[in-house]
Amino acid sequence: MSEKPLKIMYFSPVASDHAHDEIFADMARDNKLSGTEVHVTSMPRSEGSFSHIEFRSYEAMATRGIIRAARQAAREGFDAFAIGCFYDTALHDAREVSGGMIVTAPCQSSCEIASTLANRFGVIVGRRKWVHQMSATVREHGHEHRLSGFYHVELGVTEFQQDHAATGRRLIEAGRKAVEEDFAEALILGCTMEVGFYRELERQLGVPVIDPSIAALKRAEYAAILKRQCGWVPSRKWSCEAPPEDEIATIGGFDEGEAFGSRMVVGANGESTIRNAA
Repeated sequence: MSEKPLKIMYFSPVASDHAHDEIFADMARDNKLSGTEVHVTSMPRSEGSFSHIEFRSYEAMATRGIIRAARQAAREGFDAFAIGCFYDTALHDAREVSGGMIVTAPCQSSCEIASTLANRFGVIVGRRKWVHQMSATVREHGHEHRLSGFYHVELGVTEFQQDHAATGRRLIEAGRKAVEEDFAEALILGCTMEVGFYRELERQLGVPVIDPSIAALKRAEYAAILKRQCGWVPSRKWSCEAPPEDEIATIGGFDEGEAFGSRMVVGANGESTIRNAA
């Protein structure tokens, strides 16, 4: 493999927030391979002051920002781009405009990893509202027959970090139901804000627990390695066909202005720097 570092972008479709970026920069530092450079980025506030996109209307508004970010990352020469939302928001849309760059997202990545660890897995989610959309995503990715169920804890995205002890109790209770009553052999945390808690769940429940942010990052990293070693470059034919560049230029809105609100870089050796701070 080339000595040039792998370059992965982890993009959170929320407004720029350094505290938020630091959580995922720490995640990247703890889990990436030596020699991989990870850029943790967020949306500029010009795209909306999102703290989450758990509503479909928020997702629709954020999709433009994800597409713009993926397009810019491809231009900057990134090997892979991970979208930091378990809805896998704009996954297919971003792939259209990403050229030869790999695009991954948490739900697809987590399900793929779970399917190699177990025959049957459950997904712990924040609120009942999420289940309808997430079940469609799991079905689309071909894993519905492996799913033991969705287990909601009635916490919104922003509520997960308010009382860690209470959040932990709810997650453990939901996980115990999945494992002991519905016989799940692995669990997926269906929200990318629960970074790090998966280890305590594994200890208490005795099954592998997949953190979706780590899954999206590692799946992106692995795909980038395969791209370099095996030449497996994404196809942009048929359903993945990219729109014509002349039409993009005529329509406008794809490339104007800043694509990122902030950027924290975790270097190949683990050092961190902040660039383009918003």
